[in-house]
Amino acid sequence: QVQLVESGGGLVQAGDPLRLSCAASGRSFSSYAMGWFRQPPGKEREFVATIAEGGGTTYYANSVKGRFTIYRDNAKNTVYLQMNSLKLEDTAVYFCAAGPYSTRASTYDYWGQGTQVTVSS
Repeated sequence: QVQLVESGGGLVQAGDPLRLSCAASGRSFSSYAMGWFRQPPGKEREFVATIAEGGGTTYYANSVKGRFTIYRDNAKNTVYLQMNSLKLEDTAVYFCAAGPYSTRASTYDYWGQGTQVTVSS
């Protein structure tokens, strides 16, 4: 069992940066790939980024590539999502998840409760 808790969300202006954190507890964090997903208002959950167990391999959705960076610190059992140049369309509830290295939400085993990110103009 893995428990995930996201933090770092909030209200920011377009163009601002924001860093999300996801702290894990329970079974071995380093044995899981980690993913970030988001759910915009009125829309389905969508893939944002994923990072492999060791942190050496990452993959991003086209909509965030070049603006967002996913990285992890296995010593701290934490995965991060650095978001730069935020846009209005980045407004969503952001979730972290633990599981296999994948872009598909259905393949992930554990989920956090989500953190709200709101980007204003």
